[in-house]
Amino acid sequence: MLRLTELRLPLNHAADALRAAIVSRLGIDHADLIEFNVFKRSHDARKKAAIVLIYTIDCEVVDEAAVLLRHTDDSHIKPSPDTRYRFVGHAPADWRALELPRPLVIGFGPCGLFAALVLAQMGLRPIVLERGKEVRERTKDTWALWRQGVLNPESNVQFGEGGAGTFSDGKLWSQISDPRHLTRKVLDEFVRAGAPEEILYVAKPHIGTFRLVGVVEKMRAQIESLGGEIRFRQRVIDVRIETDRAGVKAIRGVTLESGEQIDAGHVVLALGHSARDTFTMLHERGVFMEAKPFSIGFRIEHPQGVIDRARFGSAAGSPILGAADYKLVHHARNGRSVYSFCMCPGGTVVAATSEANRVVTNGMSQYSRNERNANAGIVVGISPQDYRQDGEAEGRVNPLDGMAFQRHWESRAFELGGADYRAPAQLVSDFLRGQPSASLGGVEPSYKPGVRLTDLGQRGDSSVPSYAVEAIREALPQFDRQIKGFLMPDAVLTGVETRTSSPLRITRGRDHQSLNVRGLYPAGEGSGYAGGIMSAGVDGIEVAESVAKALLRL
Repeated sequence: MLRLTELRLPLNHAADALRAAIVSRLGIDHADLIEFNVFKRSHDARKKAAIVLIYTIDCEVVDEAAVLLRHTDDSHIKPSPDTRYRFVGHAPADWRALELPRPLVIGFGPCGLFAALVLAQMGLRPIVLERGKEVRERTKDTWALWRQGVLNPESNVQFGEGGAGTFSDGKLWSQISDPRHLTRKVLDEFVRAGAPEEILYVAKPHIGTFRLVGVVEKMRAQIESLGGEIRFRQRVIDVRIETDRAGVKAIRGVTLESGEQIDAGHVVLALGHSARDTFTMLHERGVFMEAKPFSIGFRIEHPQGVIDRARFGSAAGSPILGAADYKLVHHARNGRSVYSFCMCPGGTVVAATSEANRVVTNGMSQYSRNERNANAGIVVGISPQDYRQDGEAEGRVNPLDGMAFQRHWESRAFELGGADYRAPAQLVSDFLRGQPSASLGGVEPSYKPGVRLTDLGQRGDSSVPSYAVEAIREALPQFDRQIKGFLMPDAVLTGVETRTSSPLRITRGRDHQSLNVRGLYPAGEGSGYAGGIMSAGVDGIEVAESVAKALLRL
């Protein structure tokens, strides 16, 4: 097979134009093109009047060697890479006789899901412990917060089958380095479980919440059919760590809230970034971790049509282009970086708290992306030095300080919202002028259970740190230069966005094991090694491989 990259065609090209373009680019006869398939399709909208589609094509041709020889110096015509996934090993058929121990996976979000799936596919029969509920039961609890203001701290946007990624845009792209094509493994498994096949080739694939529910259920069923065990409503409250005569620490098991103890020498920590009680417990048990940067800010909402027209011009509404997204960044004069985060075209702003009397926002889209508003986080990067609690100017920051910082601003948002899980909100024009909003304009906030208009940036008692307010006020006019209409006066800011990533990292070595506890494998977003569904899934695969190598002594 040959791979042809950077093949450009007009947005509305004829159906047969792609084949003709391939033949022309390769310099072959039509009869010599045996077959082809689209590996990737993206678009270039920098010139709105002449938007083009960009294809990566895998094709089979007559006399492939001759074609490659003619195009030796063309970097866009090369042999197709082998993207097939290869397992590092498999459990022997007589695994019972060998007394092969079963690995434990804590957490069933994207990372835990793929770690468990790959372990099961290698015959290692993992046991998964998830503190939340099955995805459909979890959905009911999540809607109870959104519609009635009733929070279940163990079953919500953060906790439960599928993890936080289930109630998001279902974005399936990442900027991680992927020399082994593990992202293809993730996409293939999603398609096998019922996701639309287009996620295999569109440049920015997504599934959406409603479809993710069914996909996650089917993947769970596959794990179980291969001998894996998924146990819901099983919160881990302790870990058993032993130290040998040489002073080496190793995991020996976990304790559940029910009091049950499970022995395990290989434990994958696929925690979400909101597992604050588990982080605290691990810190108390001496598991090495360190503070890391994250971000804080608001969600911003515009009419999706405004974004579509700004990005696509007269091509707005094209079914091929779909709802437009954006990615923005501004380096403010106060030294802070402001950027858009988790942009959700045609979506909603959702209540994402997992703790009582706190307000957290996130974004979500369905597969159709046909809701009225576009939303994105507009957040400011912060460092551990910003949130340290001991008042010192130097030295190591307590890794739990980031959680305290998040809780402070989430509690403040709860107060500003009226102490009933409504979120504080403000029109962009009022935010820039520094005055409270009294009424909404043409943008209806999508956040449920609702918003309470206020002043997000009030001096001395704002909803986020003053340096974040200052940086965002500077950034918004700059973003309007890139997205015309971004500064529309009645666009809505909703607070607060605090959980852009984990506030700490449970540090691991090259073998994916904790630096100071053998057999403990920190993984995914909560442990500080991923950011989104795709990167979390890939990390889960890589950690599962390390566990398999240890178990099978490879």
